[in-house]
Amino acid sequence: MSAPAAMPPVADPRQAQLIGRDGHLPAVPPQARTPDALRRRFALPPLWEPEVVREKRFSDRQPADAAVLVPIVLRSEPTVLLTERTAHLSTHSGQVAFPGGKRDAGDASAQATALREAQEEVGLASSHVEVLGTLPVYVTGTAFVITPVVALVDPGARLQPNPGEVADVFEVPLAFLLDPANHERHAMVWNGVAREWFAMPYQDGARQRYIWGATAGMLRNLYRFLSA
Repeated sequence: MSAPAAMPPVADPRQAQLIGRDGHLPAVPPQARTPDALRRRFALPPLWEPEVVREKRFSDRQPADAAVLVPIVLRSEPTVLLTERTAHLSTHSGQVAFPGGKRDAGDASAQATALREAQEEVGLASSHVEVLGTLPVYVTGTAFVITPVVALVDPGARLQPNPGEVADVFEVPLAFLLDPANHERHAMVWNGVAREWFAMPYQDGARQRYIWGATAGMLRNLYRFLSA
């Protein structure tokens, strides 16, 4: 099961009001994005506060524990691996997400959930993954209680996306995602409730990858963690 982007169902989030970009904030510098620097940061985390921890609720479903893998691929310039959900899924179809989903009864931990889901969704074997640690829990408007599990991934890992859940797999430069100049803030009123979210539109050749909602919120928290 792919982890949902978990924002209200809007026809096109790109059309929601743009209320700002954060180019005034510093980007995470190159020396803080190396594999060793990432390992050190998770081994000895600083004092910091996540910026986004809970969306306004818009579902009456019972809370469900979930986990996602935040896979940093160790290319010469590191990237983050993301998926596009298939169009036929009943919720959040076509949206950008991390590999992940609901925790099964047999999962020993959030890490186990994230690794299992990454294997099931995109064929990423755990032997190619080095888990660094977790970010704070992120609670979506649809009552998913998500633990983001951050990991380094061998660029030689062979992927096999599950066509029932994943329409596409792609990578976005880590430097792009950790530069607030690329972080947009959007707002809308849905069912009489004012809501705001982050978006990180990425131009991938001729195609725009629109990263928003919970996925963008967790990436924003990663930015805050690495820049603290």
